[in-house]
Amino acid sequence: MEGNGLTVGADGIRRCWWPGEHPDYVAYHDSEWGRPVGDDNRIFEKVCLEGFQAGLSWLTILRKRENFRAAFADFDIDRVRRFNARSVTRLLRDAGIVRHRGKIESVLNNARRAAQLRDEYGSLARFFWSFEPPACDRPARLDYATLRTLSKTEASTALSRDLKKRGWSFVGPTTMYASMQAMGLVNDHLEGCVTRARVAKKRAQFTRPR
Repeated sequence: MEGNGLTVGADGIRRCWWPGEHPDYVAYHDSEWGRPVGDDNRIFEKVCLEGFQAGLSWLTILRKRENFRAAFADFDIDRVRRFNARSVTRLLRDAGIVRHRGKIESVLNNARRAAQLRDEYGSLARFFWSFEPPACDRPARLDYATLRTLSKTEASTALSRDLKKRGWSFVGPTTMYASMQAMGLVNDHLEGCVTRARVAKKRAQFTRPR
């Protein structure tokens, strides 16, 4: 890793350091992380998977993501909110996912809460994007040292607090900031990363849900 938090891959491309040389991780970094998401079920998926990631590496979750999607009905909110105790038992037997009872039960609970929130706001996307921080609250230049201080922010803390009041679980400020990064509420690709400008363009073209 260079001192600025960037690496140059075997393909000669300069990227953020964290995907390393893992092909699946590099693909996630290059084509998904930070790009704006407006689909309710995909937003729900990202929040749930960040909850599962707590205490584990994101690479572990990424490599199990298709198993999670199969186990949780592709994170369709309306289908998951109808899961019950038998569903929990089934999921605890599924070796393809993280078999943590608390996290599994949290997904079921959060699906019901997500449906309520969707009814209130018109869409889950409208609620989450209302927590997008204004440009003036973002670092003027995002380098490695600055990014390392952003495990949570005022915006992610406010989002976490609001969700907890609504009964969501596994939505602490750090988890919420990781979700904000993943769904494009912020662009945390480092200065000098080839993907930063691409994500900035996608964010500029994205129509925020109102």
